[in-house]
Amino acid sequence: MTKWTHRHVIDLSNFSLEDYRSVLELANRFNSIPKTGARKLPALQGRLVTNLFFEPSTRTRSSFELAARNLSADVQNFSINTSSQSKGESAIDTAFTYVAMGADVLVVRHSCAGIPEQLAKALENKGISTAVLNAGDGLHSHPSQGLLDLFTLANYFNPGNPVPESLAKKEIVIVGDILHSRVARSNIWALTGCGANVTLCGPESLLPEDFSSFINSPPPGQEIDPIQKRGNIKIIRSLKESLQDADAVMTLRLQKERMQQNLLTDLNSYYLEYGITHECLKWCKQRIPVLHPGPVNRGIEMSSALLNDKSITLIDKQVKNGIPVRMALLYLLTSIESMDKINNFRH
Repeated sequence: MTKWTHRHVIDLSNFSLEDYRSVLELANRFNSIPKTGARKLPALQGRLVTNLFFEPSTRTRSSFELAARNLSADVQNFSINTSSQSKGESAIDTAFTYVAMGADVLVVRHSCAGIPEQLAKALENKGISTAVLNAGDGLHSHPSQGLLDLFTLANYFNPGNPVPESLAKKEIVIVGDILHSRVARSNIWALTGCGANVTLCGPESLLPEDFSSFINSPPPGQEIDPIQKRGNIKIIRSLKESLQDADAVMTLRLQKERMQQNLLTDLNSYYLEYGITHECLKWCKQRIPVLHPGPVNRGIEMSSALLNDKSITLIDKQVKNGIPVRMALLYLLTSIESMDKINNFRH
């Protein structure tokens, strides 16, 4: 495993191929640890991981908590309902309160884009070593979800040896509300970074044409793209056409509030045009897996029958894989211990 250089994990646009390799390799090691006997690793014993979730979450928050506890870290959870936010305290000031309590890692989820990055910069300006791990900010980024999806697909294509090369030249389709999806953005960076070609599919109101150039230039403040040769992005409006050459398809949660914003006229029409079913998967030239970051709206993004078909959907695997991937991220951000500790534990 190559040297890890990231002080924080805010976005995947600045991940190199070796960064992806490090996360996948370490997550695979954590995933292979026997589930019987002593399940906890002592790697982060004495460390404090604080979950600062300023918006609701089931999977991500629970997954980070389990990941931290599996590494023997102490875990502190922030509750928006009982916090001083109601008294006017800012998110940054709230975060610094937990830093003062000794947090080594702040796992931050916020409805406003840019909050985790602002916090990371504020910590660095004060010379504080606490790491920030973005658990989802507005429409911007959800890096741990992008990485667990990458790990899930890499394991599917190359069982037992999930490496970035497992995605090279694969055709991955992402369907649905791309415009409002931080998950889609993180997946685009991760998948193209590992050499996959990404097809985006959806109505123009939820998938503007300018997404075809999403990876053409680094984000603001980033001088270069660490990936020398990315996969391609294209937009295809027809679900049937987009699936014909697909190696995998991911469908995204359709946020029903978009109906109120006049971005969609009818959910039934959306399902008929873009919902994933057993029937539409017959358009594919081969059998392909279906992913969804959850939560799933049955009968909107996919049929109930397909959702229940574990031979095709990888949703349960995505949830399961979230734990070793987040263990890997927490370890990489906090541990100065040797990898020998993990290898010794396995044997």
